[in-house]
Amino acid sequence: MDRVAFKIFGIEVMWYGVLISIGVLLGTILALKETKRVGVKEDDFIDLLLFAIPSALIGARLYYVIFNWDYYGNNLRQIINFRGGGLAIHGAIITAVIVGIIFTKKRGLDFWKIADIASPSLALGQAIGRWGNYINQEAYGTPTDLPWGIMIDGVKVHPTFLYESVGDFIIFIILLWYRRKKQKVSGEIFLLYIMLYSLIRFFVEGLRTDSLMLGSIRVAQLVSVFSILIGLYFFYKRRKEEF
Repeated sequence: MDRVAFKIFGIEVMWYGVLISIGVLLGTILALKETKRVGVKEDDFIDLLLFAIPSALIGARLYYVIFNWDYYGNNLRQIINFRGGGLAIHGAIITAVIVGIIFTKKRGLDFWKIADIASPSLALGQAIGRWGNYINQEAYGTPTDLPWGIMIDGVKVHPTFLYESVGDFIIFIILLWYRRKKQKVSGEIFLLYIMLYSLIRFFVEGLRTDSLMLGSIRVAQLVSVFSILIGLYFFYKRRKEEF
């Protein structure tokens, strides 16, 4: 499949960008419906998105560049070449959380409530965006004989983009169910998202062939372990503080 979706005035628009944009749009619509239910002003949430989305893209790029410095250190111009690929979801999440904490503090809003609103949308957006990896023929796994393997350069490999996409969609469904049936305190949806995504990413990352590395350690797996531990700690703390 061609990576280029269409052209505007001679400028190529990539499918990856189109899919990410669709994920952002659908996620925003979903989140705005939830703001009404929990009593958060739509304008406040939209203002947050105007800061968080571009910041998350920059954070995703910087994270990728930092852990690929052997290349980018010798090719500085490529750092700002977003069209050449290279975004890391962990960098986007970390940056978005930092921006969210700062924004909610300045506006006098409850960070945990805002994070709960955004989390299902984030999972849905990731589920959609991962298909951009398939179109780009990237983020695939090791060779496999499994019937659902995909062919890359004549080799049948694990479709790790698909594993994560399906996992993200399952997380999306779980978060919606938990929010309606089980949530007791604000922050639980966000923390549940962090833990579930980290669990899935840990195992999927073990199959990938393009992992960002810190020595012999896969960075995404290391971040996933820390995220699960941090999520468990705050989940317990939030419940304890409330009851």
